[in-house]
Amino acid sequence: MAHTEIEKLLANIEELVPVYMAIPEDYAKSKGVASVCIIGEDGRIYGKVFGTDKLRGRDSFKIAWTKASQVWITGIKTNEYERMIFSDQIDYHTFGISLPDLVGYEGGQPITLPDGTKLAVGFSGFRGGSDLEIVGKAMGKIK
Repeated sequence: MAHTEIEKLLANIEELVPVYMAIPEDYAKSKGVASVCIIGEDGRIYGKVFGTDKLRGRDSFKIAWTKASQVWITGIKTNEYERMIFSDQIDYHTFGISLPDLVGYEGGQPITLPDGTKLAVGFSGFRGGSDLEIVGKAMGKIK
């Protein structure tokens, strides 16, 4: 069942967050707050805010949701999608996201669970490469 696998993914991410918080460059970026947003094919949203600063958490989750929703709409990683638009590989009208609403940052990615369920995941808080890596490592633990 996809719901169970998504809960496992969230739990795996939760285990990895302290590891990345201990990396000085990632902690400097996050200031102790990070967020993940997962959107299923059916539009169901799952997520978690890590840290105690609720205002920073709100901002962090907003970015994670924006990343995840862009991936949910396009099926393409954030930053990669923007590069495709600005190098004229695709027309931004194709997916209906206005240019000012593009994310640009790394950290949004499509993933597929072992049962074939497709998810759009946005992670925000750390450096872009770390945002992608933490989700990749968390996925590796459920396969």
